[in-house]
Amino acid sequence: MSEATLRISEIFYSLQGETTTSGLPTAFIRLTGCPLRCHYCDTEYAFYGGEKYALKQILEQVKDYHPRYVTVTGGEPLAQPNCLPLLSDLCDAGYRVSLETSGALPIADVDKRVVVILDLKTPASGEARRNLWENLPHLKHGDEIKFVICDRADYEWVRLKLDQYNLNDGRVELLFSPSQGELEPAQLAEWIMADNLPVRLQIQLHKQLWGDKPGT
Repeated sequence: MSEATLRISEIFYSLQGETTTSGLPTAFIRLTGCPLRCHYCDTEYAFYGGEKYALKQILEQVKDYHPRYVTVTGGEPLAQPNCLPLLSDLCDAGYRVSLETSGALPIADVDKRVVVILDLKTPASGEARRNLWENLPHLKHGDEIKFVICDRADYEWVRLKLDQYNLNDGRVELLFSPSQGELEPAQLAEWIMADNLPVRLQIQLHKQLWGDKPGT
């Protein structure tokens, strides 16, 4: 039997720029490929190309960074089936592992030790129809849901979804991100405070530090 492989866009070490671990040194594994085409996507370079790595090669490269935290991202990492054994292997190696996924593919088989960051798509993304709402019951305490918000209509849509799916119950962390260049962070902050929402505003720290470039 041939050895399991994944097509990888990049593996790098940086500070986590988003989520509740923002600011923590983290090893990132960015898988190639994504079935979605969100209009604001900032990782289009990961749609194609990349190099094939055996799972053990990925683990060896990650080990060189001596990380505590590892994030598997994309693209859409779950578009490659061998992402699932990679996640388990990383957990077995003792890392605190998170998965950044669009929510358009099933998460039921993701190792329960992994923190799932579910990036649900708003109408202005152009891909809201791809949200797989059946994923929500599979989220566990400590997982996170991210919404990239482009305008007031997106914000109101998200508020409705929070109520519709009872996402305000504290089981998961709720992350609101302003779409860069479309919505000022201060404006989103004012809306959140006015409605006293139990959500966390996040701004992409890595872009504040190094700009919008790969490997950061």
